[in-house]
Amino acid sequence: MHLCCACILSFSLLMVPHLVSASVSSSFKDCKHFFYMQTPPAGVRGTSLKRICQKYADKLRFATLYDSSRHLPLYSAYVFKKSDGKKRMDTPWMYEPQLVSDDEGGNMQVLPMGKDMPPLIEDSQAVLEDYVDAVEFRRAPLNPDLHQAEPDDKSSTYTLTNVVPLITEFLDNSWNPYLDVVRRRLNNFCHGKSFIVTGATVSGATIKRNNRDCLTIPKHLWLAYCCPRFDRNSPYEVRFMFPSFGGYALNEHTGFSVVEVPVKTLETFLRSQTDIDSDMSVFYKGCVSENTFKKKRRDLSRAELQPE
Repeated sequence: MHLCCACILSFSLLMVPHLVSASVSSSFKDCKHFFYMQTPPAGVRGTSLKRICQKYADKLRFATLYDSSRHLPLYSAYVFKKSDGKKRMDTPWMYEPQLVSDDEGGNMQVLPMGKDMPPLIEDSQAVLEDYVDAVEFRRAPLNPDLHQAEPDDKSSTYTLTNVVPLITEFLDNSWNPYLDVVRRRLNNFCHGKSFIVTGATVSGATIKRNNRDCLTIPKHLWLAYCCPRFDRNSPYEVRFMFPSFGGYALNEHTGFSVVEVPVKTLETFLRSQTDIDSDMSVFYKGCVSENTFKKKRRDLSRAELQPE
């Protein structure tokens, strides 16, 4: 367990068992609609997991599985909105107050700066100061604003419980271009809801501050999408990537591009990583095309009409 940048007393206070709420709890019951078939991914393990229903401006926006001991989101799940790909540049960085105390409201709040920073915040989640000396890293939201359409949905992605440290070259040259490829693909060929899960694997490497481990560095980043209702007349080079597909990449310097693969292949890869169980799955039954359900219903109706 990494003790990060605050006193022992404040850390011990964090362990008090009543620090639980409807928005930060042991389940996603309040925000299960962000998952395909209302089913979260299975088989992702951590040392101190918090399931956060991310709330901004009194509305639930997405869901995050957060490892509060590593100060790292293991995945964020969201419904993709057809987007112009523009970033929300005027939003301040925020934090999840209910990781600190259940006396706080459910909305994410603007992160205090400098001496105004309560020690309990630094114990429970990442803060901006963790990145000050980490010059080769940038803050990268797992649920990116360019995958959202409404201004408030974009703004909600700027919470540090949704952010991982990525090497700048990798973020600029590999990950962000891949996110835009996914955005354009879903904009053009997905006719219904798209469910996306973006996650990180770990290797034990950390960012230090004041000679203490403050923030776990992802080893890989991965993404999977599920679009049950898609354009079946799309070009073959796109059509085989529906209803679901995924990608993963090593969080290293230039040269490590994103590998796009079927979701089953992605799951097989993830099972070989630390803190992923052998029964790991991203989507319920792998994400099933709505056309498959319709065909099954037609076949069942025909069978019922056949004389015995």
